[in-house]
Order: sequence, then C-alpha cells, then structure tokens
Amino acid sequence: MDTNTPVFSKNDNMKFFRTLNKRVNDYFKENNIQKTGNWKLHLKTVILFSLFLTPYFLIITLTNIPLWLFLLLSVIIGVGMAGIGMNVMHDGNHGAYSDKKWVNKFMGGSIYILAGNVYNWQVQHNVLHHTYTNIPGHDEDLDAGRVIRFTKEAKWERFHAFQHYYSVFLYGLLTFNWCLTTDFKQMKGYLKRKLSYGEPKSPKVLWTTLIITKIIYFSVWIVLPMVFGVTWWKVLIGFFVMHYVAGLILSIVFQLAHIVDETTNPIPNEVGEVENTWAVHQLFTTVNFAPKNWLINWYTGGLNHQVEHHLFPNISHIHYSKIAEIVKQTAHECNLPYHEYRTMRSAVIAHFKHLRDLGRQPQLS
Repeated sequence: MDTNTPVFSKNDNMKFFRTLNKRVNDYFKENNIQKTGNWKLHLKTVILFSLFLTPYFLIITLTNIPLWLFLLLSVIIGVGMAGIGMNVMHDGNHGAYSDKKWVNKFMGGSIYILAGNVYNWQVQHNVLHHTYTNIPGHDEDLDAGRVIRFTKEAKWERFHAFQHYYSVFLYGLLTFNWCLTTDFKQMKGYLKRKLSYGEPKSPKVLWTTLIITKIIYFSVWIVLPMVFGVTWWKVLIGFFVMHYVAGLILSIVFQLAHIVDETTNPIPNEVGEVENTWAVHQLFTTVNFAPKNWLINWYTGGLNHQVEHHLFPNISHIHYSKIAEIVKQTAHECNLPYHEYRTMRSAVIAHFKHLRDLGRQPQLS
C-alpha cells in the first residue's frame, strides 16, 4: 500500500456538503428523531442473532441429524452471520447503533463471534476505505493481490481474462481468511504504520486481544461441537460452509457499491492532491443498488444505500431510505453524479461485466 497520504481539495464552490449536511440535520430536527438506531434496529438485532445462533444450538444438541439438514443449518448460520456483520457490527463500529458509547462498543464487538477483529476492521473500513474510497494504493478493498484485478492500475495477468468466472468462487473465502490469516497480517501491518481509529491502544493489548478472541472463537465453533458429539469432519465441513456463505454475501454486497463501470478510481496528482473534496469524491466512487427493495434494504443493513452511508457513516442505516431523496436532490442541484441501479440483479450484472472488461483489456494497465 502507498504510504503517502492523499489530500482532498478544499475548493467547494457549489457548497455541496455544507448544503446537504444542513438539510439532513434539519430533517432529524424537524422530525424529532435521533440519528442512531431505534426499535427497528433492536428488533432486527434479535432476529439476526436468532438466525445465527439457533441453528448452532440445534447442531450441538441434535448431533445425529442427517447431513442434508446439517448443511442447511450451516447455510442458515452463514446467512445470519453476514446479516449481523452488515447490520449490528457495522453500525456499532461506526458509532451509529446507539447514542450510548458502551452500546456501540458492545455491538461493534460482535465482530469477534464473526471471526474478525475490531481494531483491524476499524482501520481498514472506517479509516482507509471511508477516507480514501476507491483510491488505488490507499483503499485496501481494492487490493485482492494478483488474483483479481479490480482497477486498471493493477497489473494485468493472462488469467485475469477469466476473473469474471472464478472471482465469485473466491469471494466466499472472505471471512474464512479473516479467521485464519488476514487478521494477523493486517494487525502486523497497521501497527507498523501506526494506524488507529479513536483512542490508540498499545500493541501488547491489541495482540493479546487478537490471540485470546481467536482461541475463544475456534473453541466455540470447532472444539465445542466435537465435545458435544458432532463428528469432526462434519464440524469442519459445517465451519467452511458457514464461512463460505457469509463471505460470498458480504463480498458481493460490498463489491456492487464500488467495483462497477460508473465508479471512478481517482489518482492523486504528483503532490498527492485529489481533484475533488472528500464529499464530492464519495459521489464519484460510490453506487447505490435496489434502493426500493424492502428485503435488500432490511437485510444488507442499508449497504445498498452506499452513497448515503459514505456521506453520513455515523447515521444509522435505518434512516438511509429517508435521507436518500435529500442527497439525490442536492447532488442534482449541484450538477453532481448520483449513481444507482434500480435492482440488485442489474448491479450484479454490471459488477461482473466490469470484472470481465478489466480482465480482457490489458491495454488498461
């Protein structure tokens, strides 16, 4: 990753974000509502945790269930796992779940039962992704190593011509990699670069937390089911299926918002300056999808309203569908883009078409 920090332009002649911020604040004041979560988010939390944990308890208590039912329950756990990540953990680590700091910390900490780590997530997502969205060398979400080419700046390899086929199979390994290798590599790199989010913690505390939570995690999901009598090979298969389902869902949802033709990958100039202000930059690098689909809205934690999320990450996702019209109107008044796909299907097609183009056109390198 490039260590030279980009600097965003301060030239906002259209006063886009100042106008937008005032309008959004007025919306909350006039309706006398808080920007954080409410009963809708609390109810969703109960539903998603039930979806996540009920199949687990069934597996460890009904140890002789047929393999097909065991795999189905593992799939359901994966669906619940992704749902908690997108709704509960995500809002919590953005400080948007509640107006109480301890509640946000507790809900953000749910990432530990999803195989992740709070420190790594907050640095990669809150700091690098939300600040330097879609900037090659700074937004780590664009870095898939050599195996997938997400931008024209990435080196082209012959096998990239097939990446729109094989990428979907690799997407499912996201959270599986979290629990095995990614967290350790990220913590080592972030501490070396002295990156943090909020109040910095000592490396000793961070490493100790990482190791202890990993031990607890594998004890709960690998050791405990075996202790209760579940066959070891079924445990391992179920563990992989759970992670694969969750990883596939999370990867696709995140990719649809940033890796499509409509988004750009701005490159800072020779002195590290980015052409637009930070807020305008978000409009050029982010896309919404299926904004009117209530199920997608509910399950993805508003991540289909990615434009609103990037402009207002500290506002709970339950409000995004309401403030979306404000954002869209203000962007249009300022002659700025507001990209969205009407359906998830069209966004998925656009994403894999974009991967195909990047894989088949080495001249873009």
